[in-house]
Amino acid sequence: MNNAEELKKIVKDKYSEIALQSKEQNEASCCGATGCCTVDYAIFADNYTELEGYNPDADLGLGCGVPTEFAQIKKGDVVLDLGSGAGNDCFVARAIVGDTGKVIGVDMTEAMIAKARDNAEKLNFNNVEFRQGEIEDLPLAANRVDVVISNCVLNLVPDKKKAFAETYRVLKPGGHFSISDVVLVGNLPAGLVNDAEMYVGCVSGAIQKEAYLNIIREAGFENVVVQKEKAIQLPDEILKDYLSEEGIKQFRESNTGIFSITVYGDKPAEAACCPPGAGCC
Repeated sequence: MNNAEELKKIVKDKYSEIALQSKEQNEASCCGATGCCTVDYAIFADNYTELEGYNPDADLGLGCGVPTEFAQIKKGDVVLDLGSGAGNDCFVARAIVGDTGKVIGVDMTEAMIAKARDNAEKLNFNNVEFRQGEIEDLPLAANRVDVVISNCVLNLVPDKKKAFAETYRVLKPGGHFSISDVVLVGNLPAGLVNDAEMYVGCVSGAIQKEAYLNIIREAGFENVVVQKEKAIQLPDEILKDYLSEEGIKQFRESNTGIFSITVYGDKPAEAACCPPGAGCC
């Protein structure tokens, strides 16, 4: 597997291409503008169309859950969306926080930020903003937000410990997160793990479910709970690009599972701004 900086470049390049297409085009071409057919994002995505605040221009069909469904967002809250893309979850969150709240989206891809800002301008929202930056080094001050959400993004972040440390830092004491992501139970075949295209397809960048939850707990979060879980089935049409026929058969017969989970955690009400031992306050 490539090093962290190479992976970030691969992800940024791929999602820059995806930002230029519609949801329908992305689904039709499996993995976006290149038509490489590594992963059909419709396999992961949940339906947003009935949610208040939904805007079709912001929905590129790239999520693996609906974190706002479980995020316990309240009117007047300040909400941060990690990896905000074209703004889909931000606009749904904005419908909940109302005019007195604020929603901040952070994404590392310039094309996504431009698309999201254009969508917000069309909607005439003055309390939704988008900032370019990386999740491992968020462009926000400590103790800034009430709720953090994210949708199928942290599996793309090489340093997940730093990502959750940053999540902890920017949350106010007593704040919380609700994040949808992809995790594993069991080990993926080497053909999937070693391919960068499967990384940007949200599969090979996923880690073991228990390891994922342990990272969250080690960051200092409390009351960590999986709010929703569903199995992801990769069709043979995708797997055949990475595995032999016998390899696919063995994968199907193994105990390996790819899951979309939505997980919740609280930052303690008396917490310092940084995770235990981080010394960053």
